[in-house]
Amino acid sequence: MKISDVRAKSIDELKAEIVSLKKELFNLRFQKASGQLENTARCNDVKKSVAQVKTVLNEKKGEK
Repeated sequence: MKISDVRAKSIDELKAEIVSLKKELFNLRFQKASGQLENTARCNDVKKSVAQVKTVLNEKKGEK
């Protein structure tokens, strides 16, 4: 996910994005534990995306 795409979203959209990314991360952790996960790098990508969205969300909250 590109940071420019994240910055273009509203606060409500960012909150929804965090929820969906955390659900995906939860599912990936279960797949990893059961040995079904093929792309292990996806976990790190999702964690990075969560951090980016949270950072932009905090920046937008600070502006108001």
